[in-house]
Amino acid sequence: MSSLEIAIRFASLFGAAAFVLGLHFMNSPATARRGNQLSAAGMFVAIVGALVGVSSGQDGAQMNSTRWTVLIVGSLIGGGYGLWAARTVKMTAMPELVSLFNAVGGGAAALIAITDYHLNAYQPAGTATATVLDIVIGGVTFSGSLLAAAKLRGRFSDPISFPGARFVSALVALAAVGGSVWIVAGAHNDFVLLAVVIAAAMFGILMVLPIGGADMPVVISLLNAFTGTAVAMAGFVLGSVILVVAGALVGASGSILTKLMADAMNRSVLNIIAGGFGTGTVGVDAPTGGGLVRSIAVDDAALQMAYAQKVIIVPGYGLAAAQAQHECRELGEVLESLGIEVSYAIHPVAGRMPGHMNVLLAEANVPYDQLKEMDEVNSEFERTDVALVVGANDVTNPAARRPGNVVSGMPILDVDKAKSIIVIKRSMASGYAGIDNELYTDPKTSMLFTDAKKGLAALVSAVKTVVG
Repeated sequence: MSSLEIAIRFASLFGAAAFVLGLHFMNSPATARRGNQLSAAGMFVAIVGALVGVSSGQDGAQMNSTRWTVLIVGSLIGGGYGLWAARTVKMTAMPELVSLFNAVGGGAAALIAITDYHLNAYQPAGTATATVLDIVIGGVTFSGSLLAAAKLRGRFSDPISFPGARFVSALVALAAVGGSVWIVAGAHNDFVLLAVVIAAAMFGILMVLPIGGADMPVVISLLNAFTGTAVAMAGFVLGSVILVVAGALVGASGSILTKLMADAMNRSVLNIIAGGFGTGTVGVDAPTGGGLVRSIAVDDAALQMAYAQKVIIVPGYGLAAAQAQHECRELGEVLESLGIEVSYAIHPVAGRMPGHMNVLLAEANVPYDQLKEMDEVNSEFERTDVALVVGANDVTNPAARRPGNVVSGMPILDVDKAKSIIVIKRSMASGYAGIDNELYTDPKTSMLFTDAKKGLAALVSAVKTVVG
């Protein structure tokens, strides 16, 4: 083994180790940025090692000017677009960007398997199995993630179904499995391969199409797990250790996150894929709501908060949509300066992506120790003077505690147990689940009807005025 080959393998080993350590650091908001930087450094070293291997003819690679041109131009276009997208994306559009990254990862992995199958007339059974798994999982991820991104953008956001949809999905899945078995059995036919690719892409669309907006955080994490699995399969096809390690890490972490998110909604992953929550199902017993809705003026709300001892802020997608995270942090700082205990209650599925609220508030420099997860913060609401809900809807709906509606059984933030509740919301419109929030008619609840950014800024000014 030459010294160059040893150096290339060490580069792959360093990349794999950096991925593992980076993922470990991402376990805490305080170290997540460091973990992201370490993972990026590992990826950079692995890419450099791969380029050195290709240029030196390792693994039988034969490069010419045309291939180098395609490689360099493609890298510049992809890298340039990725850098531009990451720097310009709004925090509210982050879930869409993650979905697009999932689509790119799954599609790229599938293309690796498709190319390898096309160029090699014979594949051992093990390689053929990895090939079809890569194509099927990557194809499902590619089309499903693109549709998920479109739903998050507001296109096709409502659940879409048609008579016989599940039967069609079963036929498409059967076609993908049948073609895959044929390929593993030794068939080498590009038309069979094309049929598998089309069936996988169709299944991805049919899987995401009937899913409602409330399930999108779980769908994104599930598709992320699919992306990692497809990349790992591509690693087996190419015999690349670094791809196997990276893909396995993403697949495993995505699967764990999907399970945690599903548990947070008290639903199974299979139930989510089949559609249901957030689909506006007809015939369920929606909350009656019938109580009186009480509005409140900014000055009155500020007065309540200024003389409280403990305040919990509950952020939701309305805060993200208004880009009000900095105003939210400023309000928290003003209250803290008065000696008030302030914390932020984070529901696992608040927003449109796992960890959306954590990232949003961390970007505004909210102290990490003030971000409290649902299991930790729920016991604190009973001794809370004011709970300030900013744009959160379904995750605070007490209707989840009783049967007969689309949010039944979903664990929620126990906001209604606070002594006083103030909700900042533009209107009485329902959330993703499509039902009224019973919290809004609670006698302890007051509604501040305004945009989250404007409302929080007004509260900051009013609190400062109240205290002199």
